[in-house]
Amino acid sequence: MDEGATAHERVYRRLRRKILHGELAPGQAVTLRGVAAELGVSMTPVREAVRRLAAEGALAISASGRVSAPVLTPQRVEELAAIRALLEPELAARALPRAHFSLIERLKRMDAEIDDMLENGDAAGYVRANIEFHRTLYLRAHAPAMLAVAETVWLQMGPSMRALYGRIGMGRVMDYHRKAIAALAAGDEAGLRLAIRADVRQGLTLLSSEGLDAA
Repeated sequence: MDEGATAHERVYRRLRRKILHGELAPGQAVTLRGVAAELGVSMTPVREAVRRLAAEGALAISASGRVSAPVLTPQRVEELAAIRALLEPELAARALPRAHFSLIERLKRMDAEIDDMLENGDAAGYVRANIEFHRTLYLRAHAPAMLAVAETVWLQMGPSMRALYGRIGMGRVMDYHRKAIAALAAGDEAGLRLAIRADVRQGLTLLSSEGLDAA
């Protein structure tokens, strides 16, 4: 990999992580010069990374060339909720046959950390840890194309979900992970699908009911 390609990948991964974890607010501007200065690279890899992220729906580029974090419309929220409700239970079900003791124990530890974040009102930590919980489970599905689609959805919703939880607090977030882990341990595919579907829909349901403008 040449130096330019390496710089592009570094910029892409850094921006992608910030968007995924909600470190950018919905509609927040991203300046190419600012990113280049922050990461110590030229403008070229930044432009390439921004175009790549825009193609994934992770950044928006206006007609004037302004780059910003995505702002979800009500229609987009409904669409993303439908995608997650269809796709992620299927990923979980495909992971079920490979959910050995070590995975279940790891998910239990991750969920305990998430519980601490909920109790302490750590919205930023919750967004990061929740994504990692789901990714850890879905990696066992051995379905990389499906997981890539799920991650694209997570990217689009990251800024709005982080802003929402920061505004309304964590008291209304239900922990469906325990039910999912119990279903994994029991080999209960139907129960696992139900738990994952309930978990992935709750955030987007809150986003719809609380209003997008405020988020």
